[in-house]
Amino acid sequence: MTGTNPAHPSRVVVIGGGMAGLVVAWELARSGHRPLLLEAGDTVGGVLSAHRVAGLLLDAGAESYATTRPSAAELIDELRLGPAVVRPNPVGAWVRHRTGSAPLPTGGLLGIPARPWAADVRRVLGTAGSARACLDLALPRGSGPRTSLGALVRARMGRRVLDRLVEPVAGGVYAADPDALEVQTVAPALVDALRRTGSLSAAVRGLRGDSTRPGGAVASLVGGMHTLAAALHSAVQDAGGTVRTGTRVTGMTRIDPGQEATDWQIDVASGTRIFASHVVIATPGPTAATLLAGAVRDLPEHSVLHAPATEVLLCTLVLDDARLDRAPRGTGVLVSSAATGVCAKALTHATAKWAWLADVAGPGRHVLRLSYGRGGEADLPAVADLPGIALQDASTLLGVDLPRASVVDAAVVRWASALPVPAPGHAAGVRALRDTLAPLDIEIAGSAVAGTGLAAVVADARRVADRLGTALNPARASTPTTAATVGAASPGIGPAGD
Repeated sequence: MTGTNPAHPSRVVVIGGGMAGLVVAWELARSGHRPLLLEAGDTVGGVLSAHRVAGLLLDAGAESYATTRPSAAELIDELRLGPAVVRPNPVGAWVRHRTGSAPLPTGGLLGIPARPWAADVRRVLGTAGSARACLDLALPRGSGPRTSLGALVRARMGRRVLDRLVEPVAGGVYAADPDALEVQTVAPALVDALRRTGSLSAAVRGLRGDSTRPGGAVASLVGGMHTLAAALHSAVQDAGGTVRTGTRVTGMTRIDPGQEATDWQIDVASGTRIFASHVVIATPGPTAATLLAGAVRDLPEHSVLHAPATEVLLCTLVLDDARLDRAPRGTGVLVSSAATGVCAKALTHATAKWAWLADVAGPGRHVLRLSYGRGGEADLPAVADLPGIALQDASTLLGVDLPRASVVDAAVVRWASALPVPAPGHAAGVRALRDTLAPLDIEIAGSAVAGTGLAAVVADARRVADRLGTALNPARASTPTTAATVGAASPGIGPAGD
């Protein structure tokens, strides 16, 4: 597959070994193709990676997935990992806002309350804030702006719901201000449900169903989410695909563009040349933009690949302190940007959230994960200073004075482009980009186009693989799932409940 004869190219080369690239490669391989996946790093999985802290093998990135959409759960079942699925302990999560801390209300979605007059909602919003939120039921059916999540919530339920509930949740999930998030991308099901039901609260109740526990619309795997990436890596190779790590792509060149078939030469840092008839770029947006800029003319102006991505620092602390056994703030705390005295945007009490991890860690030992970085913030704490800052933040958020002597180990991970911000216009931008690339036999996948969250990335990657399968096997065009059908689906769907 390397080197010398472009007349016999690999059918598909997938650039990028994150979850999107792995899913595309697996879908193609189990359909009988022989995709080649190239990953620049030493391991695959992207944000589903692992590190060892105090002897514990822990997730270094995402530690759960949203259950409000089926795509992630379906992938897990198909990989026969269903018996390893676990739900969070039913102790709920908290929110810290400008005036204090309180348990997150039950039954919410992205912080939007299902029952605005419920006692736990009034505890966060106050009587006046809940009364304003209840006006959502009296507003004209389906009214309100649909461009950004923030604008929609502000118009339907008022500023206090936005500031004290939605903004902390959106900051925790997307590391972005709700006003910067395109609602159709991050919560397409919510927009459809609002159209059907006439109010945001009714829409949330319809989508959440019986899942009322705050923070309960997620799941994970025993051993950590990184085990999913490892299983998918093995599945790609078992199905006949090839995965090469430590293989950085430096450029792409179109060969004989005047011919009916579009062949590509892919240059690798080692000097190797790889030839392909179809290319899937499943890298972070900036990397994809660089590759395409050198290979494709007339890219859409203001491409979504240039959208800002929030840099995030994740600090993991392993502590010995039996006072944390009582889970003083449940599974963790989401922090409003208006809250004072805390730098972190979120804290996850991982050993309180996941019973399997508490068992592995042992009595009195606790794992805390604190994340830093919001959209629009220019400065992040220095990595060397972060463990000390995180310990102080944890003490404040948990209401327990945690001494330095209780820290067994700490680790800091920097995620530079894992959380792109799907701003208003994102979905249209993705359509324009894909329309430009399709005639060149190039597909684009990953969070830069699909939106944040495993469910969104997996669903989009499967649509990419289906379009490629149709292109590689034209006879499939007569089946109900054609390229045109898939292309009509929303190109970028975010996690409506992460």
